[in-house]
Amino acid sequence: MPDPGQTAPDFTLPRDGGGDISLSALKGRKVVLYFYPKDDTPGCTVEALDFTARAAAFDAANTTVIGISKDSVKKHDKFVAKHGLGIALASDEQGSTCEDYGVWVEKSMYGKTYMGIDRSTFLIDAEGRIAQVWRKVKVDGHGAEVLAAAEAL
Repeated sequence: MPDPGQTAPDFTLPRDGGGDISLSALKGRKVVLYFYPKDDTPGCTVEALDFTARAAAFDAANTTVIGISKDSVKKHDKFVAKHGLGIALASDEQGSTCEDYGVWVEKSMYGKTYMGIDRSTFLIDAEGRIAQVWRKVKVDGHGAEVLAAAEAL
C-alpha cells in the first residue's frame, strides 16, 4: 500500500475508447488516480460526473484524471457514452494495479464478506511520487478537494 512520498507503482492498462494508458507516459504531469467499485452505480456515477465537470480545471492544473475499476473496456465505453464522461477510465480486470495500490480489500455488507475495491484516490506529482492519498472516499465534495490539492501541488 503506497504512502505519500513513495514512488507510485507504474501500470499500463487498456482504456475506454481503445488503446492503453500508463503512468510512466504521463511523467511531467500530475495524475489523479481514483479507484472505484463499479461502472454505472450511483456513487461511482456521481464521482465520475464530478471529475468530468472539473476536467478543464484539472487540465489547467497540469493534471490528468484516471478512473480505475475492474470493469471491462466495453463496460467503460458504455459508461462514458451514457453519461458523457470526459475523463480516462482504465480497466484493471486482472486486479494487479488494484493490488499494487492496496485498494483490493475485504468488505462486508449485510453480514456477508467479499473482496472489492475500496474507493480511494491518489494524487501523484509530476515526478511520479505519491503526494496525497484519500482512503474510504465519500463522494460528495471529493472532486473539489482533489482539485484544490492538485492546484496547490
